[in-house]
Amino acid sequence: MSVTAQRLRDFLEGAGDAVLVEVVEALGSTPREAGAWMVVSAHDTLGTIGGGQLEFLCIERAREALVAGEGVAALDIPLGPEIGQCCGGRVSVSLTRNDAETAKMLRERAVREYAARTAVYIFGAGHVGNALGQAFALLPFRTLLVDNRAQEIAKVPEGIEARHVAVQEAVVRDAARGSVFVVLTHDHGLDFLIAHEALSRGDAAYVGMIGSKTKRATFKNWLSDMGYDVALMDGLTMPIGGADVDDKRPEVIAALTAAEIVRAVAACGGARG
Repeated sequence: MSVTAQRLRDFLEGAGDAVLVEVVEALGSTPREAGAWMVVSAHDTLGTIGGGQLEFLCIERAREALVAGEGVAALDIPLGPEIGQCCGGRVSVSLTRNDAETAKMLRERAVREYAARTAVYIFGAGHVGNALGQAFALLPFRTLLVDNRAQEIAKVPEGIEARHVAVQEAVVRDAARGSVFVVLTHDHGLDFLIAHEALSRGDAAYVGMIGSKTKRATFKNWLSDMGYDVALMDGLTMPIGGADVDDKRPEVIAALTAAEIVRAVAACGGARG
């Protein structure tokens, strides 16, 4: 799962001594970019700098620093045959023992990075909505599950940000530029209102609505009947997740849709953090 301020706080409170491991320079082909970081304790880790032998060596060195009582250290690692990794680039890594100042800096950094993430608004806390929320809990996005039914919001799994609101389309108006909107409520009329609001913004990274070709045609007719611009349909992804995999299980739809959204956001230059 991606690092949030709460996960970082829980890790640091339970870890005792720990070391911040951060990529300070990445040259050529490397697993992660400069700025990638993780925290290493004697028995656990949080975050990642790319995995493989690079990460293994850094974890090993961080634990050596913990045993030796070192405050700071540095590594310069060529990603070649000598370490069993064939990326071909070179990575410089800093190791800093966690103290009160470092912990404060890390918590502030985690909050900033989380706030800078692309927001994914999932409207509808049904089977597909919950599955999609759980899929995005593993990804570096800020995910919000929105519903006007209190009993459904109460079922949202722990760790997923949930909002119980009376007017869901109003949430769309307050979203940041470049946000993602996935519409899959229990009511087609409500779907249409939310989708229209999202499409009308003109600045969303992705607007998707669950449904069939028939529902797409119905939405187009609804736009026309309401006097809205039918050309808004050009910005709508429907069905979500593509049509090449014929599997309607919520978890499969969620996986396919998450991949579709990641690509769409990346094309807009988002999803870092």
